[in-house]
Amino acid sequence: MSWIEKYIRTIPDYPKAGIMFRDITTVFQDDVAYSKMIDQFVEHYKDMKIDKVAGIEARGFILGGAIAYALGVGFITMRKHGKLPHHTHKQEYTLEYGQDALEIHKDALKGGENVLMVDDLIATGGTALAALKLIKTAGGQVTDACFIIDLPDLGGSDLLKENDCNIFTLVEYKGH
Repeated sequence: MSWIEKYIRTIPDYPKAGIMFRDITTVFQDDVAYSKMIDQFVEHYKDMKIDKVAGIEARGFILGGAIAYALGVGFITMRKHGKLPHHTHKQEYTLEYGQDALEIHKDALKGGENVLMVDDLIATGGTALAALKLIKTAGGQVTDACFIIDLPDLGGSDLLKENDCNIFTLVEYKGH
């Protein structure tokens, strides 16, 4: 068992029957767990050449900003369509219930910068793959992505690995 599991609340049948929702807000609100979690991500990435950290809306902002600060690099927000105020690149992706899109400012990256992509959870990988493509469109190179939770049975971590992106997570939950 990973140390972080005792801080993650599991809510059965949310948002629909059969889903075991992994609530990480309980990690964020605990001063010891939150600090330890950020420290663990930073320890893993401190010796890698990372120029920017890109956080995927919205929980990726909570993680990514703290990781970027600790690594001494810039932070990029990857937002849902229509939320960024300046010129953007856009990447659409499919959800189980429709379409969505992520955007990044066109001037967020300089060509060739190494980007660490951050979000709270990797499930099917649709959002993460869209973010990876978006960073490439903006001129960056994603070699690594980190998440608190991996749901490996849903295939998202494998999808990112197939796209030359290394994955680091703190805990895995089998099943949905």
